[in-house]
Amino acid sequence: MVLIYYFSVFTAIYILMGWSLYLPYKIGHLHFLPISIMAVCAYFAGFASREVHWPFPFILIAGIVIGFIISYSVAKLIGDAPSFSVVIVGLTFIFIVKTIIENCDRLGGSIGFFHIPSVNYLIVWTYLFLLIVGYVILRVDNSQVSREAAVMFEDRILAASLGIKAKELVIFFHSLSGMISGLSGVLYALLIGGLAVDFFGFGMIGVLMTILFVGGHSSMWGVVLAAPLLGGIPILLPNKLIVWKQVIYGGLLMTMILFQPDGLINRKKIKNWINIFKKV
Repeated sequence: MVLIYYFSVFTAIYILMGWSLYLPYKIGHLHFLPISIMAVCAYFAGFASREVHWPFPFILIAGIVIGFIISYSVAKLIGDAPSFSVVIVGLTFIFIVKTIIENCDRLGGSIGFFHIPSVNYLIVWTYLFLLIVGYVILRVDNSQVSREAAVMFEDRILAASLGIKAKELVIFFHSLSGMISGLSGVLYALLIGGLAVDFFGFGMIGVLMTILFVGGHSSMWGVVLAAPLLGGIPILLPNKLIVWKQVIYGGLLMTMILFQPDGLINRKKIKNWINIFKKV
């Protein structure tokens, strides 16, 4: 039962984090800043809960606000930068956050930050917020903003000629992504009860990249499909297989990019399934 509990909550957190990468990618930005935000908010949640004894609702709201402030500020600075530049910015933030935490004794340094108090009914809170975030993203995906993002993803020059305000789109999608990753960081810290800075590094990048591109980067449902398989199930595997997890992820990612770059689920497939359902 304990494994099923962790599987369920981890799956929800990986879906949220997958969406936090999915949103910036809608405008062509492969952004790793959400991983840094997740780390910042996880350590904030641990410190606020263990040292300051803040109640869970305050920590949750504060984590979302912190995620928004960081992502909004960075989006204002980078503007409509090329995707490569955005990748570099995201990776740089990961190194900065990792270095700060490792050299801060109040946060446990490189040893880790442990004994974070647990929260009652965390699985209920997690899936409640998962449904809320999913509904918001579904509304965004079916809005004018999403159609403008699709044009920007394909051709930025065309988007500019149509009067699409690229920087406003960047700020919108990045800010929403930051709020989701802030929420994820808080939930993760209170689930695990202990934090290690190495978790928020290249391993997490590999997992989220695989979830996004194997599931399908053109639809929010791709993340929903891939997260339980690639994020949750490894928790149930024996240690002998877990050590090969990154190799498996790398192989899957390369295979999908080479042979099915749209992933397992894309917009065309979803439309076909909807049409088939209507006929039935």
